[in-house]
Amino acid sequence: MVAAVKKWSYGASGLILLLSVFSLSQSASSGDTTYRRQLSVQLNPGAPAPPQGFDLLHVRAVGVNDTLHFLLCSLGAPTLLLVHTNTSSSTVKVNWSQFSDRNVSSSLKVEPESSIIYSTAVVFSRLLEYDDVNNTADPTSDLFPPYELQNFTWSPLNLSGPTAVLCGAATAFTAGSLCLQLSVFESDGRGQSWPRLLHTANSSQLWVWLDGVLPRASHSRFLLELQAVGGAYPPSRVEVHRSIDDEFTPSIFKVSQWVSSMNGSSEVLGFLQWKPVAYRRPHPALEDATPCRHSDPRPQSSEGTAAASGLIRAFYTEPQTFGLNMSFGLAGDPFYNSTNFLRWTVLVGTGSPPVDSFSPMVLAIMAAGLGTPMILLLGGGVFVCIRKRLTASATAYEPIN
Repeated sequence: MVAAVKKWSYGASGLILLLSVFSLSQSASSGDTTYRRQLSVQLNPGAPAPPQGFDLLHVRAVGVNDTLHFLLCSLGAPTLLLVHTNTSSSTVKVNWSQFSDRNVSSSLKVEPESSIIYSTAVVFSRLLEYDDVNNTADPTSDLFPPYELQNFTWSPLNLSGPTAVLCGAATAFTAGSLCLQLSVFESDGRGQSWPRLLHTANSSQLWVWLDGVLPRASHSRFLLELQAVGGAYPPSRVEVHRSIDDEFTPSIFKVSQWVSSMNGSSEVLGFLQWKPVAYRRPHPALEDATPCRHSDPRPQSSEGTAAASGLIRAFYTEPQTFGLNMSFGLAGDPFYNSTNFLRWTVLVGTGSPPVDSFSPMVLAIMAAGLGTPMILLLGGGVFVCIRKRLTASATAYEPIN
């Protein structure tokens, strides 16, 4: 019996090893055929001289027969604009005198304009702070005057390939800064730092963090106001998807997607995607995670958004805008002043959002956990049946003639 069980156990181990190797080889081979884009980076494209007080970054991601234009601008409230065209030869044209004046639409164009399939933008408009004396994480009262990000003083963009860091501070800050980091990708992959979001060649990633800013109360919590802008079809609804897998973002089983669709159809044109978690340290451990929540998207004043963001004013003639607040921390969580640091991550892309799936390692573990007992039970049953038949044959009496 023991020998039979060992035999079946060795067979199950070999089967699991074979499945694991197959899964890993499939993953590797799929990586070889991943869709790739060719990236090029321009800072202040076509400017006769460096602009005063702001920067405009253009990352051009060229595919086989289309182009994605990512534009990050610090003229007013920091804004990321994404434009998708159906040609690999589309370009960005800027009328710099009009663009700097912030009073003329169409001073920034993607040409040919007829090639534009879809465009969207996200504006980081305000930072809000409230005194959570009762530790309820309810930001409906005790709000301090908001920090208007359009009034921040922004440092020059710090570039490293297709990655750029932008930091700024309000005049009311006695220390610290609010920073954004944009990363554009040439192929599919996953972030190396939590929440390790899955990205594609059709998306970009923004880290937003508050570092060393002195709170205005000993029980301060923060909210970040976002505005999503589009032409005919702006992002207008947030979908929350649940999963049983927290392999890449421990303890988080949800993903939120602020999506744009045509006339309410199920086809997604563009998205903002995030995990509902922020971190209280630059290199976090599990205990540094803090949940975050979003409010329902609501229509916003398009004129107000255009007045706050120079990029929105320059590109959109009639922008449609929805806004929401992202609040950080739940009742009982440590307050901001426990570390004086807070970081949140969001993807911005075109098409359908990337969908997470189990890794080959998890699939192998599941196969081991579920497959091995079944094989042992099956093997044990077969062994018992054979043993009973052999025993019955050995003890049978010969008939007496």
